[in-house]
Amino acid sequence: MFEADRSRPRSSEQAPQLRVVAGDPSGPPHWTGLADAGNEAVFCSAWLSSQCTRISGIIAGLLMMPPPAKGLTVTSTSWPRRNPYIEDLLRLAERASSERRTVVSPGRIGSDTSVQSVGLFVALPLGSGSQPVAVVAVAVASGSSATLAPENIAEQLRWGAGWLEALPWAQRSKDVSTDIARAASSLDFLAAIGEQPRLQGMAIAVANDLAARLRCDRVSVGIIRRNGSIRLRAISHSASFKGQGRLVDATENAMEEALDQRTSVAHPPLPSTERAVTMAHRALTEIIRVQGTSLISVVMADGKGELVGAITFERHRNELFDKEALQLAEAIAALLGPIVGLQLRANRLLAGRAIDRAGDGCVSLFGPRHPALKLAAIGVIALALFLALAKGEHRVTAKSVLEGEVQRAAVAPFDGFIRSAPVRAGDTVKAGDVLAALEDRDLILERAKWRAERDKLVQKQREVRAKHDRTNLVILDSQIRQAEAQLALAEEKLSRARILAPFDAIVVSGDLSQTLGSPVERGKTLFELAPLDSYRLIVHVDERDVRYVAMGQSGTVAFAGVPWTPLRMALSKITPVTVAEEGRNSFRIEARLAELGPQLRPGMEGVAKIETGQRSLVWIWTRAVVEWLRLVAWKYLP
Repeated sequence: MFEADRSRPRSSEQAPQLRVVAGDPSGPPHWTGLADAGNEAVFCSAWLSSQCTRISGIIAGLLMMPPPAKGLTVTSTSWPRRNPYIEDLLRLAERASSERRTVVSPGRIGSDTSVQSVGLFVALPLGSGSQPVAVVAVAVASGSSATLAPENIAEQLRWGAGWLEALPWAQRSKDVSTDIARAASSLDFLAAIGEQPRLQGMAIAVANDLAARLRCDRVSVGIIRRNGSIRLRAISHSASFKGQGRLVDATENAMEEALDQRTSVAHPPLPSTERAVTMAHRALTEIIRVQGTSLISVVMADGKGELVGAITFERHRNELFDKEALQLAEAIAALLGPIVGLQLRANRLLAGRAIDRAGDGCVSLFGPRHPALKLAAIGVIALALFLALAKGEHRVTAKSVLEGEVQRAAVAPFDGFIRSAPVRAGDTVKAGDVLAALEDRDLILERAKWRAERDKLVQKQREVRAKHDRTNLVILDSQIRQAEAQLALAEEKLSRARILAPFDAIVVSGDLSQTLGSPVERGKTLFELAPLDSYRLIVHVDERDVRYVAMGQSGTVAFAGVPWTPLRMALSKITPVTVAEEGRNSFRIEARLAELGPQLRPGMEGVAKIETGQRSLVWIWTRAVVEWLRLVAWKYLP
């Protein structure tokens, strides 16, 4: 198990880089150092001192953690502070690390009487796994009983190796605890500023809260303007800073210095900010004129990565910012940036928000992602070009009513009573058919009366002529003519008592079947007739569309009664007569049907579409809206 090394080993080709920390027996107690897992040097020194003092016979020791490797920086701890055997222990530790075993080498007796003689050098790797966590080498005094049992020394050292194996886990646990504390502080901070609805109030709350959390003498919050410069919005524990012009300018310059570099800046520099330029921060410390001033500036970015502001922290009491304070400040700035960005966008005017929306849309449209949006945009553009270039038939839509070419009214020829009415509206009649008959008994009696009166006068005329009475003969001639006229009038009334159809037609209106025996006055319209083979179409065109209509234009009409059979038509007459209907004015235009169907009836209503010519599809679909907007603009604009 053990191998004696009696020859002094030669130095390796590339020795590991060493950072030697001497153990101090008079320093802090061993348990105090072992409890400080965050300081690796103190921990290793306390462990080595504890092991060397607990094992009798050990006069010097060396601990290398982690084991030396090519190009790796190794922390080496020696005990005691002045260790005259450091070179021998180092060479033996390197050999034990490379060979992964315990190495024992005989000691040496020096000529210097001030240095105690060494009986043995023992070196071994520590750790339970295949990869050791450390290498320890000790020197055992000459003449000690321990020199006879190097395996006892190795065993004692292995018993204490658990501390070294637990060190990385303790450090990791401490880092996790720090991260949890930082996250909890950040959440508390967000809860505190979330109560502020305005950007200015939120900036003041941020400055005051951060000054208390990070133990700062002053915290300043700046927000980027639209022109790219930064504006100081709040200083902790200050209601106004109008009289601090130089300080405000210097603070804004420091913030801009951090924004230009897009990184955190610290003065004095921290290990993570050594490469940052700090000219503006040094100038700010000169204006503050307080010894021991420490500054850090962190930047705020929104969710899109755009910078929105910066925060500057100041300490004036010789208490420098450390790594943990910088990390906490950066974490808070990372959480605060998106909130500030939302506030800035919310406070912008409608035009600004529209510009943002347009910018986001352009990024999505021309960026590398969102293929579906690009395909949709191409489709919309293609559709717009098609609508702008393609042409279609512009048609004016209007209500229409079918009327007969000639409408004849059947009226009462004299005052009388209705005797019969065999037809009514909707019936088809032929020329000479009886539409209605009036009561004629009085007319028959009157005709008989005048006929008898005429006969009597004629007989009397004969008698007077026989007597050659010229005077009475003239009188009788006049009376006979009067009687004949009355008789002819009675016969004419009797002939007109039966109302006949003048031609083949359809009864458009009139129904006397429910009023038999009722009196009628002379001239009253009893029926309206329209021919069966001659119609005209009346189209009521809205006044907004009448300018597109001209004589001779054709179109199509569909009636409500036969909507599945559209009929062709042609405009024949445009009358300058307007009709007010349903709150709109319309012009009465006559049209002729190209063909007549057996199902057509006068009075049928439908919808006519007049073809006015080829126009672009965009103009056809947007004409009504554009004209309405023009009229509204003309009405309300001065």
